[in-house]
Amino acid sequence: MPNPVLLDYHIHTTYSFDSRLTMHAACLAAIVQGIPEIGLSEHFDLNPASPDAGFYRPDAWWQEVEKVRAEFAGRLTVRAGIEIGEAHRFPAEVEALLGRYPYDYAIGSLHYVGEEYMFDQAYLNSHTAEEILEGYFTELESMTRAPRFDILGHLDLPVRNARHIWEGYDPSRYENLIRKVLQNCIRAGLALDVNLAGLRKPSHNIMPDPRILRWYAEMGGRRVTLGSDAHAREQVGRYLQQGLGAVRAAGLSSLTQFELRQARLLPLE
Repeated sequence: MPNPVLLDYHIHTTYSFDSRLTMHAACLAAIVQGIPEIGLSEHFDLNPASPDAGFYRPDAWWQEVEKVRAEFAGRLTVRAGIEIGEAHRFPAEVEALLGRYPYDYAIGSLHYVGEEYMFDQAYLNSHTAEEILEGYFTELESMTRAPRFDILGHLDLPVRNARHIWEGYDPSRYENLIRKVLQNCIRAGLALDVNLAGLRKPSHNIMPDPRILRWYAEMGGRRVTLGSDAHAREQVGRYLQQGLGAVRAAGLSSLTQFELRQARLLPLE
């Protein structure tokens, strides 16, 4: 039987530059695992330096979304999401995209701080953890101040990408900055993406760190989603149970569902 609270809202298909997962295969993988609802959320990046710039084809993507929705009706709910990089830098383009089709939700992610790419090993290796994380959290605070999205993606992303950052990572060193980000999210009604991709990496981390999730709950935050951040069939739904455990351990009692960019709390019990 499907578990009604195991929702995977962060899945990339072949409409994202770095994924080899077809939409059909993602749906089949979710059904096999008893996942009742998934969200397809392709990369949409407008920074010309991004490897994903110009890759997303919304018209073709939407045609395929409607196709799999019809094929798997009654067996799987398929939400239409989008992962937007640096939405605060490109407000007009973001508004145009989100107004073009009836998306269920938008994830706002920070992949660039200034012109520095958070996956660029040359940048990561040439700067201290403090320099990278302070810059990242400062930019994140700016991005969440007037958001044009519904879910904040993988809050402490750089932690998973370089050994000298994840070894000994202590979010309390950046607590003032992080709490400003969390307060912005609560004020704007954003959900946090409890992103599990780091559990597949040497860093073996959940994003955001469980301590940050506890701060969020203590501050009155209630909205969270789970996301495998899958880019391959075997990654769909992976570690959702661990993510659910982190949500419960933080003192949160629900997940958040989205439909047509409207949020609904789904109790865990």
